[in-house]
Amino acid sequence: MPPLPSGAPGLLPAAQAQQKAPQTVLRISAIPDQKPEKLNRLYPLVANELSRQLGVPVKYVPVTDYTAAVTAFRTGDLDLVWFGGLTGVQARLQKPGAQVLAQRDIDASFHSIFIASTRSGLKPITGVKGLAQLKGKRFTFGSESSTSGRLMPEYFLGKAGVKTTDFSGGTAGFSGSHDATIALVASGAYDAGAVNEQVWRASLHDGKAKRDKVIAIWKTPGYQDYHWIAQPDLDRRFGKGFTAKLKGAILSWRPSNPEQKVILGLFGAQQFTAADAKAYGQIEQVGRQIGKIR
Repeated sequence: MPPLPSGAPGLLPAAQAQQKAPQTVLRISAIPDQKPEKLNRLYPLVANELSRQLGVPVKYVPVTDYTAAVTAFRTGDLDLVWFGGLTGVQARLQKPGAQVLAQRDIDASFHSIFIASTRSGLKPITGVKGLAQLKGKRFTFGSESSTSGRLMPEYFLGKAGVKTTDFSGGTAGFSGSHDATIALVASGAYDAGAVNEQVWRASLHDGKAKRDKVIAIWKTPGYQDYHWIAQPDLDRRFGKGFTAKLKGAILSWRPSNPEQKVILGLFGAQQFTAADAKAYGQIEQVGRQIGKIR
């Protein structure tokens, strides 16, 4: 076989050629903790802003549920994900080297709100022991893997001596999202539930939660919650220092920038701050206690 002409491309095996091809699209996602229409408004804005700041294509990839977000991160199908506290811990345990980049200013001391239907007869309480009034009631969590809608509420219920088997029917419901929990409790389908404080406040502000239908009965003490987590190999794929640039971009968002103001508003925050993986130790401990982390 004659030699290739000077300058002609070499013939590489397909696998080798594929290996050399860089991944040029940053794929971002988030746990589906709210209605799809809000997620589909927020995260394309995030993708556009990150693409502008980093100079790379960024694509928002929706997922069906919390577990799907963790799985897609583990398999490398997602590069940057907005996880809750529990799903973030699960993702990092399944993907050694994953990087915690940032959390919102409200996530270092986040809260769950226990809510009740006004038809339930349940009243506001002043301390965790008051949650004992939920025994025998119809109760719903949000997603099974939600930090603020399941993990920490179940933890605080335990502090009051309330087990999920103590609820009406011998179990709790799982609505799938915070919005759904509010709607189900407001309708009277459940007597009570637990939701993310930020979503609760937004629902009151937007008029979606009516105080004549549903009320807050207790706010939990603070705990660490949501955070951005990135794949460990972004510098290899996008260039040296890319992960630091990505983190810097997120931390730079301010309300003084019109596009960033909309993003922060939808996140319910004034800015993002640096986050420490070690701060989620309590979340991991509680996750192991209730069997969500093994």
